[in-house]
Amino acid sequence: MEVRAGVGAGLVTRWRVRRVAEAFATALLPPRCVVCEGQLARSEPGLVCGVCWSRLPSLPAPRCERCGHPTYARGCHWCESLPPYVRAARSVCWATGGVGLGVVHALKYQGWHAVAREMGERMARLDWPEDVVRERAALVPVPLSSKRLRERGYNQSDKLADALAAAWNVPVWRDVLQRVRHTQTQTRLTPGDRLRNVSNAFRAPGSARRALRGAHVVLIDDVVTTAATLNACAAALCAGGARIASFVTFGRAPAAGDRL
Repeated sequence: MEVRAGVGAGLVTRWRVRRVAEAFATALLPPRCVVCEGQLARSEPGLVCGVCWSRLPSLPAPRCERCGHPTYARGCHWCESLPPYVRAARSVCWATGGVGLGVVHALKYQGWHAVAREMGERMARLDWPEDVVRERAALVPVPLSSKRLRERGYNQSDKLADALAAAWNVPVWRDVLQRVRHTQTQTRLTPGDRLRNVSNAFRAPGSARRALRGAHVVLIDDVVTTAATLNACAAALCAGGARIASFVTFGRAPAAGDRL
């Protein structure tokens, strides 16, 4: 009994020391917003401050019912980039400026993968056609190459998928889509180069065919620009048996002529 009591007292002591150390660290280094680096208020539980979230550059209305892109007098031009087996696409904000890009960069390049929860909460609020809500069978994160995964340590699309799956109450299927070769980053490529870069870069393994058969799957990524990567993923999934695909991203890069 004395030994048990001694062990318990030791655990309590270590717990108290850890709490004091955490409080001391917080006092010396108060938590700061990962976007603007301003001090976070105690009432702000996340990694991004309320001011930054309020400045998120939303896509203006009206928006296309299918692709979610802002529409203009000339109609929707973004849908032209989507193949017929893509049902719908949605994004939370423009991936521009200090806040839109700042949140994405915090997740993707700065190691703040916990910010995916806040991003996923906003992605979960997006409005979808009724058939997408009714049919969506699973979320499929865009896979990274093994080289990129080693460099980054995690897949940002995986983190977003976990956050969104919890809100939507749908599963995440990570074994139905594979990236079969390493590709260049799409950031500085022209639209034509983007298509060539991801051509035949993805496949659905034979073991996934049973799960994919007739399914409506939702592909998830951090940002969409020309949809070349997502289209290549959708093509692979539909070749593997999926009936249709939809896209959801946190950010969307504006096209020429878009009003921000």
